[in-house]
Amino acid sequence: MLFSGFIFGLISSLHCVGMCGPIAMMLPVDRNNPAKKVMQIMLYHLGRLTAYSLLGLVFGILGKGLFLAGFQQKLSVVLGLMMIIVVLVPERVFAQYNFSKPVYSLIAKVKSKLGAQFKKKSFGSLFTIGFLNGFLPCGLVYVALFGAIAMQNLSLSVLYMALYGIGTIPMMSAVVYVSNLLTLPVRHKIQKVIPIVAVGIGVLFILRGLGLDIPFVSPSTMQLFVQSTPNCKVH
Repeated sequence: MLFSGFIFGLISSLHCVGMCGPIAMMLPVDRNNPAKKVMQIMLYHLGRLTAYSLLGLVFGILGKGLFLAGFQQKLSVVLGLMMIIVVLVPERVFAQYNFSKPVYSLIAKVKSKLGAQFKKKSFGSLFTIGFLNGFLPCGLVYVALFGAIAMQNLSLSVLYMALYGIGTIPMMSAVVYVSNLLTLPVRHKIQKVIPIVAVGIGVLFILRGLGLDIPFVSPSTMQLFVQSTPNCKVH
């Protein structure tokens, strides 16, 4: 289940190219020094990974609270269903509702600070661009966060989001070098795979929550969750 975050990041990176690709292509990197350019791009990715890991920590705290309250099993099923719904419902349906309205002013500030960083060419600015980039609204990041919530502890939630971010690195790096090869038709063809992968991951989370005693896929309730009453004996 943990590495589903990496797989999802790898596949959804094609969507990232469409949404965040322009940011990657405009990075203030050194075009004349290949070694320095690689280091600058890695700093950008490190910033994104830091942001994703922080989001994993925040949402992992929520998931941990639900776990301790005994809702983790049902939560895994619900979040699996939400993953499937998010990728199958047409975007125009969600576009009718401004889910980010409550935090619109915060997002506007993030975009403003992000734009200011492009005027700089320091290593710190590249890290900051990646960090702020990680907080921009993205439907697939939301899907990944559903997975982070369903993890059993904070460390796994952070690691899940970090793996998701690592999965996006190859394609987001490639766009800096071969942006001319990622034509619109090519992106459309590969993006058709994204819903299939997301639905598959959603099904895995549903199976996990059902506790069907399937090794590695759907552990039994006793294996997956803390027992409500201790069974230790006092001698």
